[in-house]
Amino acid sequence: MTSAPKIGVLALQGDVREHIRALEEAGATAVPVRRQEELAAVDALVVPGGESTTIWKLATAFELIEPLRLRIKEGMPAYGSCAGMIMLADRIRGGIEGQETLGGIDMVVRRNAFGRQVDSFEADLDFAARGTIRAVFIRAPWVESVGPDVEVLGRTEAGDRIVAVRQGPLLATSFHPELTGDARVHSYFVEMVREL
Repeated sequence: MTSAPKIGVLALQGDVREHIRALEEAGATAVPVRRQEELAAVDALVVPGGESTTIWKLATAFELIEPLRLRIKEGMPAYGSCAGMIMLADRIRGGIEGQETLGGIDMVVRRNAFGRQVDSFEADLDFAARGTIRAVFIRAPWVESVGPDVEVLGRTEAGDRIVAVRQGPLLATSFHPELTGDARVHSYFVEMVREL
């Protein structure tokens, strides 16, 4: 793909504008996605942070769950930040009764693993050989385990928690790069989309 990829941002809840800005800075054409026809028109998708149970319920109400799962299964690149990481996980811990995900990444993610809103923090970490980035964690999940096909792209400074992963065309971070003004994570995702 030589032209600017068209990347949607799931616009049901969360940092939609911030992701659109970061994607455009990274060289993509970015659009909000709320309907099936908008989903069908994009090359890739970002699932933003927010509240994973709310995103799941709204995606169900907008009749987007199955179309999203199908596009991911068919190989559409997708990037999930914070709650988006939870949505791309095959398995979650700490979810509410009956909570579902879109799946796609062979990992177990724990919701709100770093604590409540008051426990939010920022930290420096190495990301995908792109150097040190500033990561913003807000009621963030962490990855408890990954399958053999999942590449770990980032860990907390102590190295004890996985906070960024990739499996094929799917990328997920437990932090919010869209809030920092540093578009390197989004640039990495745009490069992934161009490669496919």
